[in-house]
Amino acid sequence: MAGSDAFSTKGAYVHTGEEFTRDTNYIEDRITRDGTFPPGSPAPDGARAWPAESGRYRLVAARACPWANRTVIVRRLLGLEDALSLGLPGPTHDARSWTFDLDPDGRDPVLGVERLQESYFRRFPDYPRGITVPAIVDVPSGAVVTNDYPQITLDFELEWTAFHREGAPDLYPEHLRAEIDEVNARVFAEVNNGVYRCGFAGSQASYSRAYARLWDAMDWLEDRLSGQRYLVGDTITEADVRLFTTLARFDPVYHGHFKCNRNKLSEMPALWGYARDLFQTPGFGDTIDFVQIKQHYYVVHEDINPTGIVPDGPDLSNWLTPHGREELGGRPFGDGTPPGPPPEAERIADGHNPLYPAAGGDGYA
Repeated sequence: MAGSDAFSTKGAYVHTGEEFTRDTNYIEDRITRDGTFPPGSPAPDGARAWPAESGRYRLVAARACPWANRTVIVRRLLGLEDALSLGLPGPTHDARSWTFDLDPDGRDPVLGVERLQESYFRRFPDYPRGITVPAIVDVPSGAVVTNDYPQITLDFELEWTAFHREGAPDLYPEHLRAEIDEVNARVFAEVNNGVYRCGFAGSQASYSRAYARLWDAMDWLEDRLSGQRYLVGDTITEADVRLFTTLARFDPVYHGHFKCNRNKLSEMPALWGYARDLFQTPGFGDTIDFVQIKQHYYVVHEDINPTGIVPDGPDLSNWLTPHGREELGGRPFGDGTPPGPPPEAERIADGHNPLYPAAGGDGYA
């Protein structure tokens, strides 16, 4: 599953006595509408811009990863499936790289590689950092373009507009960007990354600090969402996408595996209703593979689950229970429309998500 002992992840995540600090240095290349950095956005040292072109790039995004999950949701909401193909590594990896073990012959059918690492090395032969998803790969060269996941979704929204579907929602409305950015900053520091700071803490003190910060932010979100349907404004925005992928993993993984156990998400009325509201919205829940999510965390993180045993629970059928959030008003897609069903090749496997029960069918009918 996670690889041979020679490439074990043991010691990769938890360092005794230390606080977990995420490496946020990513490949800062961007894909923009004309292949230049937009006015007011100077190019970082060494970075280049690539032109947005239909069919040229492949998004590699493991379903297990919350950061990758964001890009899959935004791609779905904006209707970029025909312009940007999707590669799906399996849920586990070793210390080297994500692998395409779910594909025939263990190779990505477009890139022809067994490991995402190969695409990184084609661009940077001595790439010194982790081989992360999401990553966008230039198909003609097979080389990675960028793995800067916060920028990837913003560029999907602002730079790929020529390829948006008719009725695509505005996920980053100009008049709300300052507030969205402010909310995103706190959600990232205290929640998205906060659960990892709890789970990968190397000391009791660093864990307790992270735990306190996480729950302070969760209480802030509970209060904020008690009176409004979405995080910012009255429609779904980039802020909701970023929070949702953490909430979807909270009870199955973070509550127990990462010791974020003051209470379950399902015990917070506003946040739990908000999470179910989004899950039941096309483009969100239909990207969630709970089986792969649990396999990833419990198998790959040898530091905190050395047995590799994946829990059978919890029961996730409650994601389809009524949420009542419509009473708060709001228009999920604003002046836009919901996306259609996911392409058949990208459909979540039956039994991996209550929208797609093991007997077949889906929860939107």
